[in-house]
Amino acid sequence: MGPQEDVKQLRDVGFGKITLKAVEGKKSLWGTPAKVCCLVSSTGPGLAWEPPRCSQEPATSTLSLPSPPCPLGWDRLHTGSASLLRRGEAAQRVGYGGSPGGARGTQGTEPSGHPRLAHGSPEVGGGREGRWGLRLDTSPGSRAFCLALKLQLEEKLFGQHLATEVILKALTGFKNNKEPKKPLTLSLHGWAGTGKNFVSQIVAENLYAKGLKSNFVHLFVSTLHFPHEHQIKLYQDQLQGWIRGNVSACASSVFIFDEMDKLHPGIIDAIKPFLDYYEQVGGVSYRKAIFIFLSNAGGDLITQTALEFWRAGRSREDVQLHDLEHVLSVGVFNNKHSGLWRSRLIDRNLIDYFIPFLPLEYKHVKMCVRAEMRARGLAVDEDVVTKVAEEMTFYPKDEKIYSDKGCKTVQSRLSFY
Repeated sequence: MGPQEDVKQLRDVGFGKITLKAVEGKKSLWGTPAKVCCLVSSTGPGLAWEPPRCSQEPATSTLSLPSPPCPLGWDRLHTGSASLLRRGEAAQRVGYGGSPGGARGTQGTEPSGHPRLAHGSPEVGGGREGRWGLRLDTSPGSRAFCLALKLQLEEKLFGQHLATEVILKALTGFKNNKEPKKPLTLSLHGWAGTGKNFVSQIVAENLYAKGLKSNFVHLFVSTLHFPHEHQIKLYQDQLQGWIRGNVSACASSVFIFDEMDKLHPGIIDAIKPFLDYYEQVGGVSYRKAIFIFLSNAGGDLITQTALEFWRAGRSREDVQLHDLEHVLSVGVFNNKHSGLWRSRLIDRNLIDYFIPFLPLEYKHVKMCVRAEMRARGLAVDEDVVTKVAEEMTFYPKDEKIYSDKGCKTVQSRLSFY
């Protein structure tokens, strides 16, 4: 399959008039001379090849075409509306789609006014060369990425207007900033089953095609990775070494710390230098990394505020970030079981957002049941939805407003029907 056939396929998909231009003398990722094919579309932006930055997996809406004889890729398209995204998805349905996990791409820098040209490379830690392919971009920082993340949060995360708003704003703003002054650090708080782990999964999948399985996404579980209190110094050294090594390999690495409320005090302070406003630490820049903390600590404070709004006859959507963020940061700072007790991360204001996850109401539990039934390929049976929701226990005992386990046990309970 040659370039002309590839261009014909692209026209058939609906990308408009496209021409090819060869650029001699560039170097490939491995230092050998390469002929780089640059695409120029009369109905779209011109593309410019730039030196690769960091190996990055393509987004899940990638449109992969057969490999041309020289590197050919399209990392960004200006998408003023969702029509282009839908067009790419339609192309996948008619046979142009490739396996999202079968390709790797390296993002080049983005000159002003020009999109980036994907440069395939082996995944960090792997040895297999990725396929070259023209793709509809949902890469971090693109408008399509923002749209995809927004749709997923709004359609899959129930009852969490604050989390949806803040995470979308924080993540897109950070990825659009070419020169961040520090890593993005988010701390997610709330009762079990309110969606904290689910959100971290959505974020990971929107940043990297393999999501939590990506070599660039690192999940730490306190009770699994840091179980013994007498080995805190060892854990601190290991944690620093792991983060340093992975950010050295890929500056845009993502680190997720689950069960922060079970983390022994002091361990997390080991990463304080990496989260601070330093240009480099030991010759490594951490400014493009993302750190996400997940904790049940502060759940009672969040529930109390939500309950006060309810008793005052106000909607849960009236709860704003300023109603909770300061109370939450002070609460976890003074909580010996928060993992952030007297932490320098809070003392030095290195956590960018404390994000509250509100307790879920009966209607939200029913939404979770419906979503789980659809995910299993089942027809939504409202009788079953009601039965599963009514089996949950609710708090407070008198009003019975909030599910004390959120949606955590929906999957297991649904299996009985």
